[in-house]
Amino acid sequence: MSAIDDIIDNFSLLDQWDDRYRYVIELGRALPGLPASEQTEANKVRGCASQVWLVTHVQPDGVAGPVLTFDGDSDAHIVRGLVAILIALYSGKPAKEILSTDATALFDRLGLREGLTPQRSNGVRSMVERVRAEANAALAAAA
Repeated sequence: MSAIDDIIDNFSLLDQWDDRYRYVIELGRALPGLPASEQTEANKVRGCASQVWLVTHVQPDGVAGPVLTFDGDSDAHIVRGLVAILIALYSGKPAKEILSTDATALFDRLGLREGLTPQRSNGVRSMVERVRAEANAALAAAA
């Protein structure tokens, strides 16, 4: 079972928004931080109210095309947890699979979207757009 499957299973046990919120924070605490050397302007995700950094590693010659892995961090506990969920969803996947994966549907399934502020929802959207842009760039480079 993948990390995202574990997260989905754990969320299915949480009925209350407060419990989901605490679990997201726990996921963020478990996320390895980025060293200061990677908390750069180039790695910063634009459109997030909090500071968010995303580092992409591309293995260009995967069997199904380029495979991307991600490392991320944030200066806000809840956002760091959201980063952890997105990394679990996307990291280690082929670029084509990343582009066909709907993070919005996942956040709906987890019951997170209704509890996020509009600013945080915009931040998640910005993170997903960044991941998708990285996947498109990897595909373009491999062509």
